[in-house]
Amino acid sequence: MLLNRRKTYQKLSDEQLIIIYKRKNHTLIIGELYNRYAHLVFGVAMKYLKNKHDAEDITMIVFEKLPLRISKSNIHKFKPWMYTVTKNEIFQLFRKKGIKQTELIAEPEENNTLEEVKLKDEQLNKLESLIQTLKKEQQQCITLFYIERKSYIEIAETLQLEIKQIKSAIQNGKRNLKIKLENSEEFKSI
Repeated sequence: MLLNRRKTYQKLSDEQLIIIYKRKNHTLIIGELYNRYAHLVFGVAMKYLKNKHDAEDITMIVFEKLPLRISKSNIHKFKPWMYTVTKNEIFQLFRKKGIKQTELIAEPEENNTLEEVKLKDEQLNKLESLIQTLKKEQQQCITLFYIERKSYIEIAETLQLEIKQIKSAIQNGKRNLKIKLENSEEFKSI
């Protein structure tokens, strides 16, 4: 019976597996998703962590939390959702370790002086703080588009929004950031 079920699950799409899991909580489904996506999770973790041991830990954490996350989430496209879940788990690890996301994005150029690198880092930290003051939809879209380098389609799948809503949120968010930058004494040094 288990062997038949396992073979059946191998033939189903990710979305079909999710639907069945939400109804019946079969652990074999999590095993099948692990077989399909453990390499993706590990690869993303290696990209950010650059450490095999930490990447293996993140992979296990993601799959340990997967049953609860599937139960609580409305998933339309599993692969991009899983990618986002993995990145969020990595960023949560960075927050615990006191590493800022901007430190991952802003790699110092070889020709820059230490003062220039510090100034850029300070400016990025200020900008990151300002992004947090935007409306939630603008904040999410700007973060996904500019910081996480997601396409409009990937953002639409992640946030369950129309592409025109995403474009609007990004445009309005950029305008609001510009206004905040121009009006804030604290941020005039940028």
